[in-house]
Amino acid sequence: MKIIAMGMLTMLGAMTGGCVMAVGNTTTETAPVAIERETISYETSPCFGTCPVYRVTVQPDGSGVFEGKRFTKVSGIRAFRASPAEYRAFAAKLERYRPRQGEQLIQPGRPGCTNAPTDMPSVDIRWNEASGASRHLSFYYGCAMSNQAMNEALRSAPNELPIKALIEAP
Repeated sequence: MKIIAMGMLTMLGAMTGGCVMAVGNTTTETAPVAIERETISYETSPCFGTCPVYRVTVQPDGSGVFEGKRFTKVSGIRAFRASPAEYRAFAAKLERYRPRQGEQLIQPGRPGCTNAPTDMPSVDIRWNEASGASRHLSFYYGCAMSNQAMNEALRSAPNELPIKALIEAP
């Protein structure tokens, strides 16, 4: 799957003529960051019920790939285009929870998540920078009892992208 996604991103880069724009992100926790080319990947996991399972990968120029896996209206891989403003809104919702470096795992049995139900979905977010550095956040929604603001921000971030029609279950 990783090879397919990387191939789609390469293809999208070729289709857009390699057009890249600088995007500045500011949070209360970090200084403004000038990003020449950062790819954000947002992937949901299954739950006990019919939670939509998909991966969306988007770049600052708005080129994106949606991959519907289970309980989504669209199955398989679809390219989409977001406006730079939609990309910035998506990135801004996630920025506050972006690890300063490496990865952060908020999962049952780890700090920040002690007693959690076992039938909830999770989200896996990766920020891949042009320098080759990457950051990773894995958040199990059952851990939300202690961090409701994080739960809401992570769940609603995809609403900033033009992919609602691809996600909504049939």
